[in-house]
Amino acid sequence: MRSPSLIGLLLVTPALLLLAALFVYPLGFSLVSAFTVEGAGDGGDRFGLFNFVNAYELYATDIAFTVLIVGLSTALIGIFAVAIGGYLTLGEVGFAVALLRWLYRWPLFIPFIVAAQCMRTFLAKNGLMNNALSAAGLLEPLSAQSFLDWRGIVITFVWKQTPFVALLVAGAMASIDRSTIEAARNLGASRLRALIEIVVPQVHAILVVGLVLSFVTMMSVLSVPMMISGNTPTMMTVDMAFRINAYGDYGTANALGFISYLLTGAVAWIYLRRGVREGPP
Repeated sequence: MRSPSLIGLLLVTPALLLLAALFVYPLGFSLVSAFTVEGAGDGGDRFGLFNFVNAYELYATDIAFTVLIVGLSTALIGIFAVAIGGYLTLGEVGFAVALLRWLYRWPLFIPFIVAAQCMRTFLAKNGLMNNALSAAGLLEPLSAQSFLDWRGIVITFVWKQTPFVALLVAGAMASIDRSTIEAARNLGASRLRALIEIVVPQVHAILVVGLVLSFVTMMSVLSVPMMISGNTPTMMTVDMAFRINAYGDYGTANALGFISYLLTGAVAWIYLRRGVREGPP
């Protein structure tokens, strides 16, 4: 019994060492650095909340902006994912269902930096979207406006992350017992009502998992807010990069990172607490 256990431990040891070197150690170092004030008092380092005070005084608006942007994007992702999964499950037009199933997954394979660059050319004042609307006679060229601001960030996040959540939700919807849906339809319920009252309650756990993962992912993205919007306020990832590149201020940057840990941890804790309370399905 010991030999297989020892062999298994040896097999996973390289992965554990890699995880410790590339994730656990940098995470621990950043947490310690967030509470460390370099060269304080007698010239040595000491622990304190100075970095957090500095981060709040300089970037309180950006912290609130980040929460609002990511929260709004998460809500929209949930709505669109349910809509896509619902149509794939309840749709009655075979061609439209097949086309949607083929199209909606494309953004899954596009990195965030590429998505941001695509949106820069699509959402600009003279970009593809406004030019197409102008050519179709739906928009006057003089009234065209740029979406390269908070709206562009939300659009990019939603476009990029919706397929991921929709893939999870659509798979969960496809596995539920269709007799309940057919019974609701036979009793006169519309497809929308069947989706909201019958289908979504049965897949809400999978939906929440996808939204939590999307929330965490969007909190960590740097390329999208940096490339889409050069205005202020901006997201915390941009502030962290600025503090390091412009001032070499790792303390304040790590304090902002610690705040982002707290935000993502709070979202994950809410989901885990709800899962423990409800128990296994």
